[in-house]
Amino acid sequence: MQSSTFKRSLVAAAVLAAFATGTVIADRAATVNQATAAPQPALAAPAVAGVAATALPDFADLVAKQGPAVVQVSTAKDARKVSSRGMPDGNDLPPWFRNFPGIPGIPGNPHGRGPGPTQGVGSGFIVSADGVILTNAHVVAGADEVTVKLTDSREFKARVLGSDKRTDVAVLKIDSMDLPTVTIGDAGKTRVGEWVVAIGAPYGLDNTVTSGIVSAKSRALPGDAVVPFIQTDAAVNPGNSGGPLFNLKGEVIGINSQIFSRSGGFQGLAFAIPIDVAMNVKDQIQQHGKVRHGRLGVTIQEVNQGLAETFGLPKPAGALVGSVAKDGPAAKAGLEPGDVILKLDGREIAKSSDLPPLVAQVKPGSSVALDVWRNGKPITLKATIGTLEDTTTVASAGELANQGKLGVAVRPLSPEEKKSGELASGVVVADVAGAAARAGVRPGDVIIAFNNTPVKSPEQLEALVGKAGKTVALLVQRDDARIFIPVRLG
Repeated sequence: MQSSTFKRSLVAAAVLAAFATGTVIADRAATVNQATAAPQPALAAPAVAGVAATALPDFADLVAKQGPAVVQVSTAKDARKVSSRGMPDGNDLPPWFRNFPGIPGIPGNPHGRGPGPTQGVGSGFIVSADGVILTNAHVVAGADEVTVKLTDSREFKARVLGSDKRTDVAVLKIDSMDLPTVTIGDAGKTRVGEWVVAIGAPYGLDNTVTSGIVSAKSRALPGDAVVPFIQTDAAVNPGNSGGPLFNLKGEVIGINSQIFSRSGGFQGLAFAIPIDVAMNVKDQIQQHGKVRHGRLGVTIQEVNQGLAETFGLPKPAGALVGSVAKDGPAAKAGLEPGDVILKLDGREIAKSSDLPPLVAQVKPGSSVALDVWRNGKPITLKATIGTLEDTTTVASAGELANQGKLGVAVRPLSPEEKKSGELASGVVVADVAGAAARAGVRPGDVIIAFNNTPVKSPEQLEALVGKAGKTVALLVQRDDARIFIPVRLG
């Protein structure tokens, strides 16, 4: 696991609060004491030395052009799947969110308890005209029903094509064509200090526009995160999760995902997933039904001034190797404790937190060059990147199997599963609810046939469900046995 592979630094004394993880909250703004409030600045302040005096940007054209592609994502979840604290089960949350306080449920169901479904609101944005949408994984985690609302008030039931907890990215699909789409930008070209605009549905208030600047880049958050977050001071709150972060060109450079907050509301520290990371996840889910992240197999720490002097480095930089996993990619490449990794395939490692996201983005099985400082001298090693275990959750939940009628989320068989199970075709049940759950279908079952028709893909299963009558027969492989399960469709 990455938590044993890379060490993370924690932002001091802040409480991490994921927003829009199936909840909507309300908060009262603190009243400022007028006696101690800072004086209001003059309307026209003199230019700071070395900085040209320019007018504040006007975001109206950007919002008019890109805003229609931003959507509200509403979820409903069976209350029995929600913990007594009003939060989804721990396994539903992104790794860096675990062990942090929850936030209460929506009005009318304040603790996520009771017989009715719990509801939540988040944001998303359309990346292709045929209805592919990006949002956060924690927005749709464990949802039994996902609804997407467009700016023209049309609503669609959405299918979860896939969800990657490590990056906190989910891909949705709605059945519509000729939809407005956002323009995808290049997060790598973003500069600290640039203006940015966030559009989303904070507290369920859809199409809310806020602005700020990029405060920092390549931020590492606690836990297993492998994302080089973009930090901003744009006002984002519960409900903004999954919404886009735009630059002044009207290009999406990130997905608003996390905030640091003591109150659960905005305090000037917001974090967005770089859009290149999100698009890579989307492409893998659409092409392969799952996401794989690279693994090097080392623990690392920061190189401070004292360590730099000890190792003879000209300046504090790189990732100091503390330990090397036995028989892992790093060990096979010849890395040793005490090595300082300065570059990966020519990309500079300025600080230790730069390394995990770079490794995670490398396709497993690929060879990379590592520039290493050892015993006062530079050397170059070649490493074949491995696969980070337990990286991806569902590969689909609707497009895969018309979840409303059958009630299963499925994914394609991997080559290893086909070989070990001696299966020519079939789909794996990743999650189950509704009609299938009542009939006895379990996660891990392989659906081989639907009404005696061999099932070769999630898309085929969805089509078969759509044409089926009230009762169907599933041929399922469970462990080493094959059984027929009759299902009365919902």
